[in-house]
Amino acid sequence: MPVPAHVAIIMDGNGRWAESRDWPRVRGHEEGAESVRVVTRACREMGCRALTLYSFSTENWKRPEEEVGALMGLLARYLVQERREIMENGVRLQTIGQTDRLPLTVRAALKELIHASRNNTGMVLTLALSYGSRQEIVDAAKALAKKAAAGRLRPEQIDEKLFASELQTAGLPDPDLLIRTSGELRISNFLLWQLAYAELYVTDVLWPDFRRPQLEAAFEAFGKRERRFGATGAQLRSGP
Repeated sequence: MPVPAHVAIIMDGNGRWAESRDWPRVRGHEEGAESVRVVTRACREMGCRALTLYSFSTENWKRPEEEVGALMGLLARYLVQERREIMENGVRLQTIGQTDRLPLTVRAALKELIHASRNNTGMVLTLALSYGSRQEIVDAAKALAKKAAAGRLRPEQIDEKLFASELQTAGLPDPDLLIRTSGELRISNFLLWQLAYAELYVTDVLWPDFRRPQLEAAFEAFGKRERRFGATGAQLRSGP
């Protein structure tokens, strides 16, 4: 089964999963955290080089304070509980997003594990936290504009490669596959630049129910796609 080198996932449906059972929404987030563990382990075991999880968007700050607090608590516990597995399996943790907006306890736990795993050479696990792709793109444009204004860069030097180097995902390959759970047909301000040629896979399965069999189904569907990157299928089949 062909395995995408870089998988990005919009983990959606935790609240609906809980509400369908007349449970508090936080119960859905707790069960969703187990899906994170299972899917991260499965991606590493199946040979993925990078996994990026849309864990908390900039828009998610609008949610009820109680729910946001519960999510932050779950994140802090995840970082502690998964430390051993991350280190033993050579996973390198990193984040993208406005992490300065996160609670101090979460930032401290992130900083510690990111530092501890910095030399790991296995799969790269990227958590998108307080992340919004439009803001990321604006920040990259500002950074390039400042360099140009300071005379360190000529505008005509700016190309796609240089622009991508200013994004928070610099150093990562673009995602090959984007998975979105819960059946929603939108990207939700996630990796807008990086997903230019990603294959999209949408499933009605809610994130708490998304485990290894569902991941394997996504990879199987990915393996049947013909990725042309602007060329024709005939050109690809005929070779260089």
